[in-house]
This record gives sequence, structure tokens and C-alpha cells, in this order.
Amino acid sequence: MTSFLSFSAISAHPPTFSGASFRPRTFSPRLFKSCVKCTYAEAGLSSDSWSAPIDVVADVKSERVVVLGGNGFVGSAICKAAISNGIEVVSVSRSGRPNFEGSWLDQVTWVTGDVFYLNWDEVLLGATAVVSTIGGFGNEEQMKRINGEANVTAVNAAKDFGVPKFVLITVHDYNLPPFLLSNGYFTGKRNAEAELLSKYPTSGVVLRPGFIYGKRKVNGIEVPLDLVGEPLDKIYDSAERFIRPLRSLPASDLILAPPVNVDDLALAVINAVKDDDFFGIFTIEQIKEAAAKMRV
Repeated sequence: MTSFLSFSAISAHPPTFSGASFRPRTFSPRLFKSCVKCTYAEAGLSSDSWSAPIDVVADVKSERVVVLGGNGFVGSAICKAAISNGIEVVSVSRSGRPNFEGSWLDQVTWVTGDVFYLNWDEVLLGATAVVSTIGGFGNEEQMKRINGEANVTAVNAAKDFGVPKFVLITVHDYNLPPFLLSNGYFTGKRNAEAELLSKYPTSGVVLRPGFIYGKRKVNGIEVPLDLVGEPLDKIYDSAERFIRPLRSLPASDLILAPPVNVDDLALAVINAVKDDDFFGIFTIEQIKEAAAKMRV
């Protein structure tokens, strides 16, 4: 339910969720040192007997996120949430700045480009994370290229440049049988996930939402997906204990998987960007939990 550059995907055999573990960050292109001079006084001494100034040096990290497909339905929500959380944002997409209005848009650096032909050294300069929403439909070869090769290219570029974290938006596994997952769309996405988790085993993030709802803008026209998604979300929440046993049935999640608010998905991304302990594959329920933590 995303734009041409931000469709989700399905994995035939989802890896087991990887719990968080701590790994010290060894590279951070946005670290800088701030020197602060201060004085202190010993108890009972007058200001005349205060000690000489001392230097305090602290490492301060400024987050800078590159969002691939940042002008799409999901991508723009991520950009907006990042700006709201004080994160510097660069969006990369084929069409550049979106054609709708919003005060936050002026705070994003909009880059027009194709991931296959980007000058990555310029785009990734200072980046602390890359978020990809790239995906799309077409014939077999097009889907393999868009869903697979494009994301693999981005993962390798980020890894080679030294970006410490990569977040990939894919989709919930709907319990579909393998024969339905053999086309270029699903194969491409599976390859992208595998590449990410091999190159970023302890800092790569795969988010797998189901149906994503919110107010989507298409050619300047607002499509209120929330009119369908929000009531469904409430129904699923209230009937979860009855629905959950049925979700083990083949393909049952095409109907029974709960939808995800696009703003919740964006907040889960921000959680992933900010938290070094946040990595692995995240289900619908875990995405909502991650979003809830950001809302507290």
C-alpha cells in the first residue's frame, strides 16, 4: 500500500525474530566534539578562591537519515516523523519533492535520483541510517530489479560507505503457500531482506507491516485509507483473542492480519533509527509496540 517506490513485499520463509542485543557503535559519521568550559567552587570558599576553569569534552551525536522513496505514502510519513523528532532528513526518489503542502517539507533535503545511478558519496555523507521503502510491480524482470536489485544496491552502498544502520520496509508474511511466492516481486524482496541481514546482522532492521492505512495523497488527491483501516484496526484489537488461533491457517492473514497506521509505522522506524539495540525482523505486533514506545 505504498507508492511506486515504496511497495511492501512478502517473504516465503520469514526468519525467526532476532532479539535485541547490545553492540557498541564503531563508526558514526556525525559524531563531533563539543568543548565546554566551566568552573566549580569548593564548599565554604569564596568566589575569589574558586579553581581555574576546566575543559569538559563530550561526544554529541546528530542523527541524519537518508530515506529512499521518501516522497511516497510511507516514505513521506517517515520523513515527517523524523523531522518531528529532531532528525536531519534527506529524501531520495525519482520525482523529488512531493506535490502536496506541509510546513515540514522545507526541512527535508529532496534529492531527485535513481538508486542505480546515485552519487552515493554525496547522498550518504554524514548519514547515521538509511531507510528504504523501495518497491513496485511490473513484469518479472522489472519486479526483480525494483524489489530486489534496487534494495541490494542500496544496502551495499550504505555498508561500503560505513553507515551504521539500515532499515528496510517489507511486509507481513500472510501464510501464503510457496507456489504463490515464486514470482519476481516476492523473490526480489526475499533477496533484499537476506542481503540486509547478512550485511547488517546486528544493526539491520526489517519491518513487516500488513495493510497500511492513513491519508494517502495521489496526484494531489487525498485518498482516505484510514476510513477503512482505522475501524478494522479497532475491530481486530477487540477480537484479537478470537482471531489469533485462526491466523495459523494457510493464507488466513490475507483477511485476518491487523492493519497498521502509517504514522505508527513511521514511529517504529524512528525507534529503530534511534535505538542501537533495535535490530532484526519485526512483526505487525512488534511494529505497534515500537511505535507505542515512541509515543510515551
